[in-house]
Amino acid sequence: MAEANQETTPRQYINIELLTEALRTGNIVQFRNEFLDMHPYNQAEFFKELDEEDRLNIYHYLSPEEMAGLFENLDGEEHEYREVLAEMSPSYAADMLSNMYADDAVDVLNELEKDQVVSYLTIMDKEAADEIKELLHYEEYTAGSIMTTEYIAIVANQTVRSAMHILKNEAPRAETIYYVYVIDEDRHLVGVLSLRDLIVSEDDAMISEIMYDRVVSVSVGEDQEEVARMMRDYNFLALPVVDFQDHLLGIITVDDIMDVMEEEASDDYSKLAGIADLDSIDRNPFTAAKKRLPWLVILLFLGMFTASLIGRFEETLNKVAILAVFIPLIAGMAGNTGTQALAVAVRGIATGDLEKENKWKIILREAGTGFITGLTCGVLITLVVYFWKGDLFLGCLVGISIFITLIVATLAGSLVPLIMHRLNIDPAVASGPFITTINDIISILIYFGIATAFMSYLIE
Repeated sequence: MAEANQETTPRQYINIELLTEALRTGNIVQFRNEFLDMHPYNQAEFFKELDEEDRLNIYHYLSPEEMAGLFENLDGEEHEYREVLAEMSPSYAADMLSNMYADDAVDVLNELEKDQVVSYLTIMDKEAADEIKELLHYEEYTAGSIMTTEYIAIVANQTVRSAMHILKNEAPRAETIYYVYVIDEDRHLVGVLSLRDLIVSEDDAMISEIMYDRVVSVSVGEDQEEVARMMRDYNFLALPVVDFQDHLLGIITVDDIMDVMEEEASDDYSKLAGIADLDSIDRNPFTAAKKRLPWLVILLFLGMFTASLIGRFEETLNKVAILAVFIPLIAGMAGNTGTQALAVAVRGIATGDLEKENKWKIILREAGTGFITGLTCGVLITLVVYFWKGDLFLGCLVGISIFITLIVATLAGSLVPLIMHRLNIDPAVASGPFITTINDIISILIYFGIATAFMSYLIE
């Protein structure tokens, strides 16, 4: 994405009414003076609140190049991009896309139908179109799909003075100038320099003498989550992207990674909640229901299985009705502890922390956690039931059931995402509702299994 504009507006308060009035009355000079003085983010926020008629005026008041800065900060949904682009003339939209940073233009085009993409690329500036086509070929959610090709590269056998000359010429078109990459005659990545290195070095110093040759880079096919972890670990502002032969293909900037982290977090939370997509608020109840129904239908049938499982112990319940009182308690505790273990496991996988640990150590640690929590809760509930109902054996039965249930539920909550991760399945699909329902089934089996086995000792 575009490098953030560090200049803030001179005014802390943006006069929306003045802008809107200037827009609607055709006062182009006043509108442009006020609007172009705003940060691109504020421009995009103002633009999103306008109706179609007002937006049509903006297309007449702003050049495609000026509109490009706004569009890079729009962050719209798929249908919003389509609607806005449809309002523009094809030539205006194509010029605007040509003036956007290539990776931002690709993000927009990825939301369109293929025939629309082809149409825009056909009438777009050839150089910009070729650059965008190259990025469109990379698989989604990989380093190649989020990189930009607008970077600054120099060669090793030149002086700092000549490198600074290149930097000044290329800076207006580059997405970031804080890192300058060094390549050889075959475009292999051989080194990197920071802007600070260039500024403090002597003008006659050779680039080969001051560059860092141990460059941290990422493969073009690397998953974007792994790229985000590398950016976090190394605290880079940008990360070079190479192919299998170390040819420099592009760079990924920190603002792109922030978008990736937000996207991945939203995706994981959606799956943990058992919802298809939480990227946007659905104001249409039918659309919202469509996203939520698949998981709910699955959980409905799992719930029916749980109900039928309880039905198989109907004879036990008829003889000892007091057992029904503790069903919600045991099932709820199983679901809670399973969800806690699931959250820890999914977070560990997402951050890469679990990759550094031995899997057996993880399993033993979770088993120990389940043992401690189960023992504590089991002893507490045994005492509570004894003083409440005056039946020590009933208290022991409920306590032992919770003890075993919490151990099993903790292991299930941590093992399921680990197994899914091993099978290259997104562990977040082991959602909270799914784990909760599975642990309900396990807890019912444990509880009524123990109760049936020792039913003769229970007091009705």
